[in-house]
Amino acid sequence: MQISLNKLHVLSSGLDVPIISSSDLVSKWMGESEKLVANLFQMARENAPSIIFIDEIDSLCGTRGEGNESEASRRIKTELLVQMQGVGHNDDKVLVLAATNTPYALDQAVRRRFDKRIYIPLPDAKARQHMFKVHLGDTPHSLSESDFEVLGRRTEGFSGSDVAVCVKDVLFEPVRKTQDAMYFFKIDGDMWMPCGPKQPGAVQTTMQDLASKGLASQILPPPISKNDFEKVLARQRPTVGKKDLEVHEKFTKEFGEEG
Repeated sequence: MQISLNKLHVLSSGLDVPIISSSDLVSKWMGESEKLVANLFQMARENAPSIIFIDEIDSLCGTRGEGNESEASRRIKTELLVQMQGVGHNDDKVLVLAATNTPYALDQAVRRRFDKRIYIPLPDAKARQHMFKVHLGDTPHSLSESDFEVLGRRTEGFSGSDVAVCVKDVLFEPVRKTQDAMYFFKIDGDMWMPCGPKQPGAVQTTMQDLASKGLASQILPPPISKNDFEKVLARQRPTVGKKDLEVHEKFTKEFGEEG
């Protein structure tokens, strides 16, 4: 039985990083899940130095003895504990990393296997500012550096995922404007961009009219503006609540350390 992994090559260190999800280690056949776990660690040892990153480890290593725990789940957990202990193997160059949003759901033995339990807090304003830039990428926009700074400050409590969702929603705004526009003007010679009636050179027409004339490929959505973000942020709220943060902070005080 072989395990199929996606590999991320880390340029700074030259390491091959097997990235797995819990489903990669689960099989419906008796005994195969334990073999998959063993194969994973064997691959890491053979390709050392290497890093194994297990995302959402809580779904794989919840507290033992729970009423809904299956026999297969218990065996996977036991094999993972054995492999992480590294008995009979030289694991000096194998690093196991894991992530979870529910640290208290982890089995105590699994928690003890990790030498460091680091709390990664929500991104601060500076980090959020950079995330907006990264997610926008090469998309045409009219935002200035000060506009990005305002976005970073306005999104207090947003997670990285919240920022990504915000930008994805904003990316649809130019499309919506183009679909609803009643006026267009020519730009760059033969391209048509939506505008208001007071725009110099504005022509009263619609996207559908331009498309019917065979000009669909010449319609250019407007660049993303600060107002587009204002519109989206007016209806978006952070997905991480105060109680969620309190749980992580409490766990950090009891078992972990600051990132």
